[in-house]
Amino acid sequence: MSSAPKDVHGAAGGGLHPRNRHHGRYDFPRLVAVYPGLRSFVIPHPDGGDTVDFFDPAAVVALNRALLLADYGLVFWDLPAGALCPPIPGRVDYLHHVADLLAEDRGAGRKTYEKVRVLDIGMGANCIYPILGVGEYGWRFVGTDTDAGSVTWAKKLVAANPSLKDRIECRHQPLAEDVFSGAVRETERFTVSVCNPPFHASAAEAESGTVRKLRNLGDGRSAEQPILNFGGRSNELWCAGGEVGFVHRMIAQSAARPEQCRWFTTLVSKRASLPAIERALHSAKAAEVRIITMTHGQKHSRIVAWRFAKPGRVGGRAILL
Repeated sequence: MSSAPKDVHGAAGGGLHPRNRHHGRYDFPRLVAVYPGLRSFVIPHPDGGDTVDFFDPAAVVALNRALLLADYGLVFWDLPAGALCPPIPGRVDYLHHVADLLAEDRGAGRKTYEKVRVLDIGMGANCIYPILGVGEYGWRFVGTDTDAGSVTWAKKLVAANPSLKDRIECRHQPLAEDVFSGAVRETERFTVSVCNPPFHASAAEAESGTVRKLRNLGDGRSAEQPILNFGGRSNELWCAGGEVGFVHRMIAQSAARPEQCRWFTTLVSKRASLPAIERALHSAKAAEVRIITMTHGQKHSRIVAWRFAKPGRVGGRAILL
């Protein structure tokens, strides 16, 4: 019988995690000094200071490149046309909350924090979670993706950055319906998995979500014709059943190999998805479930984390990672 989910809220006031380095406005003079190519995208903010045009995909990519070069030890970062360009403050927030989960185990006597091995399910061409996890915590990653081109591009990013050498392994997942098998051996062990699943069930639903997001940016321009300012290919934005369908598959397949990860985690975008996911975790007999809420501006999301044994034991025996 799984335990009731524990709802754990993020930073005070619903903002970014206390360790997130991106509180407040971006320091554009510093970012431009590190990456001069950002300068042409910097514009005055209506309330004073500087910003970029978040309706402009090239500006979003340039800002991300500057942040990764300035704050995360990279010397090169780029994306293929149309690939998802993730907002870095929200992505790194996920990893800070994961680090807190692992720190709880360490506080209970588990030596997990220093030798963390992370499985990133759906790494994407941007390779963002491995890059941020290496930069913030020095963790090691295996990233998987169903798109072979994204895996090739992520390998290019790893090869181009000395700080990522021997820390990130990129693997192709040949079958979209498989979460673990095909890319990960059943005997492999990870401290934690992370996942940013496709949130939508169809292209039309993804387009509608983009319109809402652009309206929320709120500078008065029409978003009736959606501009994918953060990009995203079909496999990154939608899948059969949307996020509930994907997470259901992930839960079922994690239950079939409960020792794969000490913690399994995923982002969940929609609050309405939680009841079905919680029922699936109960049916899968998860021993512990956490729901961690995150709020970044007008965006609300949550991390769902689960495991099949209390700290220190899986299937009645101790595990070591």
